[in-house]
Amino acid sequence: MVLLLLVDLDPGLTALRPLGGFFVLRTSDAPARPLPTLAETYGGGTSDVYVDSMTFRVRKVGAALRAPETRVAASVAQQGLAARLWSVALGCAVRYGTLPDLDPEILRWDPDAGAPDDLWLTEVRPAPGDLAETVLEGHLRPLTDLVRTRYGIAEGLLWGNVASALAGSARLLEQWARTRGRSEEAERTRALTARLLGHPLLAGTGTLTGTAFRRRSCCLYYRVPGGGVCGDCCFARPPRSSPRAASG
Repeated sequence: MVLLLLVDLDPGLTALRPLGGFFVLRTSDAPARPLPTLAETYGGGTSDVYVDSMTFRVRKVGAALRAPETRVAASVAQQGLAARLWSVALGCAVRYGTLPDLDPEILRWDPDAGAPDDLWLTEVRPAPGDLAETVLEGHLRPLTDLVRTRYGIAEGLLWGNVASALAGSARLLEQWARTRGRSEEAERTRALTARLLGHPLLAGTGTLTGTAFRRRSCCLYYRVPGGGVCGDCCFARPPRSSPRAASG
């Protein structure tokens, strides 16, 4: 477990704002239209606007990328949401030393937003500080189960996406801290990331060397026209074999 010490959280989570839009979590200014909670998303439920928010998001991502297969869009969508969940959680853990309650019932998501994914917390309240339980068990396990079941994507690929999203968020946060002389926050980021990557759900998904992560699977982004391979991909260049060769 990754345990944190509880300290006070300000209602606007203002300590996240200097980190940039990738880390910001909206807590005020109710959205103009009803947004689904992530609990509804993971359960395949409905909201006032979106019949099925994950399907909506996958279609939007697929159209934007001109993805040749739905599973490619689903992989990219899952990784994008995972990255945002990691960023807000890591940002709070490092800057506050604790987490707000990120219960899927009170965390809302706009599947029609651009990138990065838009998240809105309806109530800021402290939560017991187990980072792995809050993010991995509370969000990324049900998200991964949904995408795996609905789109037939290999579980190893999806957990590789989760690990890649964690490493990417941590790298941005550590770079921000080091460039501002906040060595303690940089070291805290690195330590939390290493411990999370050792969690049973993520162990074996890749290798972390300093801030560099090399995953053992591929997110399928190379299948997008002009996409190429990502910086942490297991492939040095886009494979020429069957498109399903990278799905494990």
